[in-house]
Amino acid sequence: MRGSVRVFGHDAVRDYKRVRRRLGFMPDHFSMYRQMTIFEYLDFFAAAYGMAASARDRVIGDVLTLTDMAGRRNDLIRTLSRGMQQRVSLARVLVHEPDVLLLDEPASGLDPRARIELMEILKELKRLGKTVFISSHILSELGTLCDAVTILDRGRVKYSGPLKDLLAGGDGGTLAWQVTLAEACPAAEAALRALPGVLEVAPVDGTQALRVSVRRGERTGNEVLRAILDAGGRIESFQEDLKALNEAFMDLTEPGVRT
Repeated sequence: MRGSVRVFGHDAVRDYKRVRRRLGFMPDHFSMYRQMTIFEYLDFFAAAYGMAASARDRVIGDVLTLTDMAGRRNDLIRTLSRGMQQRVSLARVLVHEPDVLLLDEPASGLDPRARIELMEILKELKRLGKTVFISSHILSELGTLCDAVTILDRGRVKYSGPLKDLLAGGDGGTLAWQVTLAEACPAAEAALRALPGVLEVAPVDGTQALRVSVRRGERTGNEVLRAILDAGGRIESFQEDLKALNEAFMDLTEPGVRT
């Protein structure tokens, strides 16, 4: 079929039912059947996916354990807090055992504790081999959770790729380290600037630290350390210099609201 898109080896248009069975979607604003118990709610959706009763009991038990809601299985949904409803909504997404999860603002409206606990559940799903796509404005949490990110600004993709490359510089072409010296050592700074592949050696304001930028693939951290030591520098600490995700986002996006 001309122009067809294949997902999981299936044509996304012709075999849409097969594709949907392998996807789980949790919207930002979700509706729940508040008169049901948690178990009844999950059992209803598992049955809608055609699961046998024996399989439903097993899977519901598994997802309630994963979301730490096993002890509340007989509670009415209308009695649950926002954070607990979010957990039940996630359990509903998992009940048909999808391979890929699409989560829209999963931590929206949660208090700090509920948000942290939800992030731990998402990390466990990652460890279980699930592929999780998250749309979120809470960048600080994504920075500790995601392997790869896509940044959109006014409908345009400003970056899409590994998170570490973005935090290291944005295009993956550079690396930077921050070196803290026991005392100032002009000879070490000169040795670094003379090292092939080094793009910049800049002091970090108010400290004995230097930020050393290199072209990726041309210099390793060990070579940077060796140049400092050979020049007589005494090193107190050495670490890769990464931006915060918030900072990288602000660097790539435009300020204000376009009218």
